[in-house]
Amino acid sequence: MPFDPDSDPCAVPGAAAPPPPVRFWPVDDLPALDPDPFLDELLRDEPVSRIRLPHGEGHAWLVTRYEDVRFVVSDPRFSRAQLVGRPVTTMRPTPVASQTAGLQYIDAPRHSELRRVVARAFTGRSMMRLRPMAERTAAGLLDAMESAGPPADLMQQLHGPFPIAVIRDFLGVDESDWHSWAQTGEALLSAGADSEERAAAARAATRARIVDLLDRRREDPRDDLAGVLAQAAATGEITDDEAVSLAMAIQVSGGHAVRNNSGSMMYALLTHPEQLQRLRREPELLPKAVDELFRYVPHRNGVGIPRIATEDVTVGGHVIRTGEVVYNAYVAANRDPGVFPDPDALDFDRAGAGHVAFGHGPHHCLAAIMARMEAEVIISSVLDRFPGIRLAVPAREVEFQLQGLIRGPRTLPVTW
Repeated sequence: MPFDPDSDPCAVPGAAAPPPPVRFWPVDDLPALDPDPFLDELLRDEPVSRIRLPHGEGHAWLVTRYEDVRFVVSDPRFSRAQLVGRPVTTMRPTPVASQTAGLQYIDAPRHSELRRVVARAFTGRSMMRLRPMAERTAAGLLDAMESAGPPADLMQQLHGPFPIAVIRDFLGVDESDWHSWAQTGEALLSAGADSEERAAAARAATRARIVDLLDRRREDPRDDLAGVLAQAAATGEITDDEAVSLAMAIQVSGGHAVRNNSGSMMYALLTHPEQLQRLRREPELLPKAVDELFRYVPHRNGVGIPRIATEDVTVGGHVIRTGEVVYNAYVAANRDPGVFPDPDALDFDRAGAGHVAFGHGPHHCLAAIMARMEAEVIISSVLDRFPGIRLAVPAREVEFQLQGLIRGPRTLPVTW
């Protein structure tokens, strides 16, 4: 049988393909939920390619195909730790996350040890405790929206405050403090070069609040994430810097990212009325629908944190050399037609492989269980309360975020 370099990303052919040309990827803002045409082109014509991004130095490999992405993020020969201090080509001038004390820039075994600490807070039991609180929060927000009457901005009335309130309860932040916490996520996840001063200030403010919260948890232990992290730091299981970095990562992703992702999900439903009506008729379909929405929605612009090859590895017929930088395009992998037939369709009956919206392998998002719960609560609460909800403006007039790493509506005007 002839060798097929696409059949096994680990296999080494007799002669590897020549390296592809380096392409500049500006990562421009895209309309609504449109897939990135650059990623579509690479997935179709050059699934293992080389790119240069707006900041940093040199170039990097970009992997777009589903099986190749899963392979790279699972193989220990690709390291996050070796990124620290390297001026690689990137989307923004400075990293969002700490390179010295968090989960994002470390490898096993330390990575596994930190995940075990955080996982104590992300359990089925903790979500059972959190879900009724989330449902009450959503009900209260929708009460205010209904009382004010249509039209309303769902981003302002629900998708903005809801995830911040949930992460507030999960992290253990006092309700009176949550407004100040809510203001920092967007600045931390902005991609524009002119946003660095604002991002630095937001990073410092968030860190100061978390340091204070962890100090209070040492004096007043509770069953929340801050309590888990404070106890682990007190016993020497993690350092104080690691505790702060972990809390910052979860606060930002649990607030700002969920805000945008859930807003995009609701926009997708409002622009697919047949799917919306089906969900009303078959509420038991909600968990499966939410999973398909996570696959369908392009949750970010560009790519996230790359990896460094620690030895020569062949991926998709190309040899990635020791020391080279590799990015993975999860949003492209979620539209891989070889894995997801008719990938641009929103299909609640879709079966087969699972999406990679939460990543894959050792760095799979620990907060996935909470993000799913929040999406279910938001969608079910809105559909139950407002059976006739619909966009108040034409779909193409809905404004989306600009120069952000996380995509999502800036406003979502609705009526009912």
